[in-house]
Amino acid sequence: MRPDDLGRFAAVSDPCLHPDGIRVAFVVSRMDLETDRYQRCIWVWDGATARPFTHGPADTYPRWSPDGSRLAFLRATGKDKEPSQVAVMAAGGGEAAVVTSFDLGAREVEWSPGGVTLAVIGVTWAEGWADLDEDRRAKQPRRIDAFGYRFDTVGWLHDRHSHLYLVEASGAAQTAPTALTGGSFHHGGIAWRPDGAAVALLSARHPERALDSGTQAWEIAVDGSGERALTGIGMWGHVSYDRAGTAHVVGVEDVWGYPDVSVLYRVGAGGLEPLTAGLDRSPIPPSPAVTPAGPQWREDGSCLTALEDAGRVRLIVVNPDGTTEDVAGGDRLVTGASTRPDGTAFAFTATTLTNPGELWWWEAGEERRLTDLNGEFAAGMIEPEHFVVEHDGAELDVWVLLPPGDAPVAALLNIHGGPATQYGFGFFDEFQVYAGAGYGVVACNPRGSSGKGRDFLRTPVGRWTEDRPPDLEDVLAALDAALERFPRLDAGRLGIMGGSYGGFMTARILAADDRFRSAVAERGLYAFTSFVGTSDIGPRFPRMYLGEIPPGEIDTLWKASPMSRAHLIATPTLILHSEADNRCPIEQGEQLFAVLVANGVDVEMLRFPASSHELSRGGKPAYRKQRFEAILDWHSRHLG
Repeated sequence: MRPDDLGRFAAVSDPCLHPDGIRVAFVVSRMDLETDRYQRCIWVWDGATARPFTHGPADTYPRWSPDGSRLAFLRATGKDKEPSQVAVMAAGGGEAAVVTSFDLGAREVEWSPGGVTLAVIGVTWAEGWADLDEDRRAKQPRRIDAFGYRFDTVGWLHDRHSHLYLVEASGAAQTAPTALTGGSFHHGGIAWRPDGAAVALLSARHPERALDSGTQAWEIAVDGSGERALTGIGMWGHVSYDRAGTAHVVGVEDVWGYPDVSVLYRVGAGGLEPLTAGLDRSPIPPSPAVTPAGPQWREDGSCLTALEDAGRVRLIVVNPDGTTEDVAGGDRLVTGASTRPDGTAFAFTATTLTNPGELWWWEAGEERRLTDLNGEFAAGMIEPEHFVVEHDGAELDVWVLLPPGDAPVAALLNIHGGPATQYGFGFFDEFQVYAGAGYGVVACNPRGSSGKGRDFLRTPVGRWTEDRPPDLEDVLAALDAALERFPRLDAGRLGIMGGSYGGFMTARILAADDRFRSAVAERGLYAFTSFVGTSDIGPRFPRMYLGEIPPGEIDTLWKASPMSRAHLIATPTLILHSEADNRCPIEQGEQLFAVLVANGVDVEMLRFPASSHELSRGGKPAYRKQRFEAILDWHSRHLG
């Protein structure tokens, strides 16, 4: 794979099974390098073939009406920065009717059980901002009175609100939406109660919401008669109802308990009842996202849900008593599923090590692939080799990609972000591009990664102040094992790279180990001392991983920071950073760049304008291509 192959493959997501139990709507996304845009349209499998149902350029979030006669979805025209709105189209095709016109667009849409109305999360300007034109809004001074005023990929938050609305679903003409929530809050994750009398959602309304990751699940009566909290404050990622109307949530009950595995809970009269705690695995994988998220409820009270497990994401059934059944496993990452109410069949999307994604069907224990969107592309990909290495009492998953041939090759050690995410048995364009350029690729899941349970996940907590914390040692142990196992990897020509936490760990390793001849540090956290005040998660992330720090005490923040050891770095380093990164703001990269320049290190910095922390995964296609070209050029200059 080459950088200009980014437009050759399709991503498949968000399957939605039709009430007839046969047809499946799903989203197909591609990068268009010529227009520098993503092309997203909705396809439908009709029981025999899959075909485009809409033609984009930005159609997502398909949801069939309960009677199957219509499809609601989110549509953006791509013109003049117009945001997504809710559109409704007849199941037989035709013109879509746009039924909303929110200032800043719609984010979610779900049909009422009766199919009469739509529950929508709409985003509107806060008071004082709606009457300004775009030019005045850009120049308006911003008075901030609380933290949490911006968020990565979104930008400013203090000037807008996201609320729950009811929208007429006839599609004949736009009608004024009915707001069911208000205040200076943000809402999301909507789910209808089966009787149609209420909608559940997630929202953070507590006074400390800007300083922690807390949310609550709320139930909102659609007649406007009131609302009630379904849970206390926790790190909740999803709320839903089973078909009997009992609410369930997925997440971490202790708002400061993260990093931890998420758990599916039943909301009972006496409190929360854990259903999956014994699995020690998360039913909402952090990456890649599973869409639609959360459990898919069946008539017998069981649910179909994804489960992250040792580099894989599989599908299981959780029964009302908490027992589970494996239904779709294997070396792959499931990215979405939609089930028949009786549980006899379901559609799902999945990616493998060489295939970016296809739509699949499960019935009576048998699977079959419904699409072949990436078959030709996948045939040209390199199959990674997987092995497990034991280190310090832990089993570490390692993947190695070798380019064709027998000659020795320079090796690139890759470190994932998070750290509470995982590399896995799914397609990753980065590995294929590097191997396609003739490099060996080594990647692993050190302790601190997700997918291996709570103890594995929490190993680095409180230990980043050490010179050689356990996750650093794990990464190097995986590299050593790969070098021993694959003689083609040239130990004299090693590169290292990573983004976000991977950038953090790249900088930490460069200060502790001088074997690397080339490095790429991307969108990293390099100085906790400034990160706490500039990152959108600054007040909470350090506490999660370093512990509660008394006001005015900066020693812990500094000792955990790569900047405290950056004077020891001598490896030629390329620093990549996005200028609109609100997660690890660009000042982080600027600090690392400054100290390396001062110390005479061969260093360059590549800055991407108007781009977020997600550039490598969802940034402008042209920037993603340029990023690959810059990385390959840097390693070529220093590794040959």
